[in-house]
Amino acid sequence: MPFDFPYADVIGARRNNATGEPILTIGWRHEVEGRPGFVHGGVIGGLLEMACYEALDHEFGRDEQKPRLKPINISIDYLRGGVMTDTHAVAHIVRIGKRVANASAVCWQDDRSRPIATARMHILLDR
Repeated sequence: MPFDFPYADVIGARRNNATGEPILTIGWRHEVEGRPGFVHGGVIGGLLEMACYEALDHEFGRDEQKPRLKPINISIDYLRGGVMTDTHAVAHIVRIGKRVANASAVCWQDDRSRPIATARMHILLDR
């Protein structure tokens, strides 16, 4: 199933639901390179944002009354440089209210316990 956002195609994001979690993965390509040998910070930020949307989509499932999702804000903490390897991100929903959802996301490469970036995002639920 294709993503609802074109940026996913630009960075080559793909779904990886092998563990039951909505994990997104991008492989190394020159299009995602920032400084030589490292993933661009904007790509990492975009991957974290898409992971938050993916977690909400996973939460709502096939609900016919699924709201449109609109970003309110996102805060990203870059912890270390992402090198030339597969990069993964997953988000967890902290809270879903009537109008706003809160999500927390983590991005890693070889070792999930050593994240390269984390994010917190607030999303407007347009019902």
